[in-house]
Amino acid sequence: MRDVCMTGSGMPKGLLGTIRSPRDVQSFDAVQLEQLAAELRQAIIQAVSHNGGHLAPSLGVVELTVAMLSCFNFEEDKVVWDVGHQAYAWKLLTGRSDCFHTLRTKGGVSGFPKMSESPYDHFGVGHSSTSISAALGMAMARDLACAKHEVMAVIGDGSMTAGLAFEGLNQAGHMDRKLLVILNDNEMSISRNVGALSHFLSRNLSSRWVRRFKKDVETVLGSVPGIGEEMLNYAKRSEHSLKSFFTPGMLFEAFHFNYMGPVNGHSIKDLQRAFELCKELDEPVLLHVMTQKGKGYPPAESNPTYFHGVGQFEPETGQAKKFAALSNLPSYTDVFGSALCRMARADKRIIAITAAMPEGTGTACFAEQFPERFVDVGICEQHAVTFAAGLATQGLRPFVAIYSTFLQRSYDQIVHDVCLQNLPVVFCLDRCGLVGEDGPTHHGVFDLSYLRHIPNLVVLVPGNESELADCMATALAHNGPVAIRYPRGAGYGVPLRAMPLIFPIGTGEVLEQGSKVAVVVVGSRVHPALEASREVAAQTGVQVTVFNARCVKPLPEQQLLEIARSHEKLLLIEENALIGGFSSGVLEFLADNDALNGLTVRRLGVPDAFVEHGLQKELRAMLGIDKCGIAATLRSMLE
Repeated sequence: MRDVCMTGSGMPKGLLGTIRSPRDVQSFDAVQLEQLAAELRQAIIQAVSHNGGHLAPSLGVVELTVAMLSCFNFEEDKVVWDVGHQAYAWKLLTGRSDCFHTLRTKGGVSGFPKMSESPYDHFGVGHSSTSISAALGMAMARDLACAKHEVMAVIGDGSMTAGLAFEGLNQAGHMDRKLLVILNDNEMSISRNVGALSHFLSRNLSSRWVRRFKKDVETVLGSVPGIGEEMLNYAKRSEHSLKSFFTPGMLFEAFHFNYMGPVNGHSIKDLQRAFELCKELDEPVLLHVMTQKGKGYPPAESNPTYFHGVGQFEPETGQAKKFAALSNLPSYTDVFGSALCRMARADKRIIAITAAMPEGTGTACFAEQFPERFVDVGICEQHAVTFAAGLATQGLRPFVAIYSTFLQRSYDQIVHDVCLQNLPVVFCLDRCGLVGEDGPTHHGVFDLSYLRHIPNLVVLVPGNESELADCMATALAHNGPVAIRYPRGAGYGVPLRAMPLIFPIGTGEVLEQGSKVAVVVVGSRVHPALEASREVAAQTGVQVTVFNARCVKPLPEQQLLEIARSHEKLLLIEENALIGGFSSGVLEFLADNDALNGLTVRRLGVPDAFVEHGLQKELRAMLGIDKCGIAATLRSMLE
């Protein structure tokens, strides 16, 4: 096992503590497997209650995980867990039970499958709908090597709504290779699923009237003299067609998959029976498994949305833990949601769009107040952007609220469908910068780099929650595409204006006027830069200029030229990748205008590396972009 488990603090008790290899699960009898499932749930609840994490998804697939390990040999067989929200039981049973208490902590077990962490994590994940495509690639590689092991993908019904999943299904059916796709159907992604597909998946043959109808038909046909038995056999052969008509089998059979199910995802015996049958089939198979998100933990069963991704909580009650150090300040997400609702009351052109995350993006309040102007497109970021473009052509003003890391998936649509046509779509990028414990798949540290070079697009980065509302009002007043990025977490308690300020695009604000050294900063680092500069001024007597640039594109060019020509040293700070980010833009502009002569420049931001998981404050300190790190850099520049 990898280094991450070298700091374990003892093996767990019970059956879980006896497992030295995933194959050990195959030696357990039915009673022991049920006991193991109970121990897994307890271990997951305890770890997540201390560290936060994706509780409800992982509780929902405990029996599925146990059944898989009891039927397959994962020393050779391969599995890809889509997104990875549900992989905690997998981690516990594949060599990480002794260090599972470090889940999502800096240097500890990742919250997602990660190839560098364990040989049993066969593919790294974090974003949805990648599993089928990746598993199909593994299946083709297996066949080219003339090997015989199994390859499977576990994908949720929420992830199945995304186009990439259907691209994988389409290719898999065409190639006709042996592949098992396990559809984990709990009727939820993070929030309740939306769209026609979710309603289609909910249809099955378990309804009472269907069972009664089937039994009555068998009785009638069997009683017909002479030809009754032949007719009954024909009816049974035709049951496949009836099943395909009434169930999702019709959809997956169209992709040339052998559809099986639905199967009770909390019955280890039923799952084992289904897996053994799947192993006998030399073709693409889709096994439809019905599960309950949060299974076995009443608080998560009753509120699966809250417990999808939860912070620390009391395991006995499910209540969030209270910390004296935490403030009651609203988050940027809350400020965005309330500001958008205020704007929508005054402007009926405003439409809110999100991709399966109304709660996470703060648009749930908008959905309640303006249901006719709210659209949740599901896990379909590409569609969300082009859909917004269509709305904008008809005079509406769509606000597309998507996490920074997920908006990456719709880059082509941003370029061609919105910016090329100069349409007034507002992209609201939540969770920008370092998001913390979810790690490198979720850090929003590339958006300035992938957005600022697109023609026609304005990029705004508020320095506090009040400025976020100002940026939203400014974006609405602008007749073209705008992107607004803001971080995860609480603001600084800056009161919002009664009427948001519409500021001139391409201007910033001098917060402190000094000499010699100037700090030019955007976004979440404005406040710590201001604190650091004041601390250094108190220590050294040198007043530092602090400039909140606010506009990454277009840059506040005239103000930047004045600062460059009136100071000796320049410190550029951002919470984005340094390559191609805000500071790169500033340097390009100053170089093009011959304003770098004699100017010493330092940059702070995210280096050319994927930043691992950990608390936001730990990661910012590690990169030197917190108050202490900025102050240390300023002192070194003054020396």
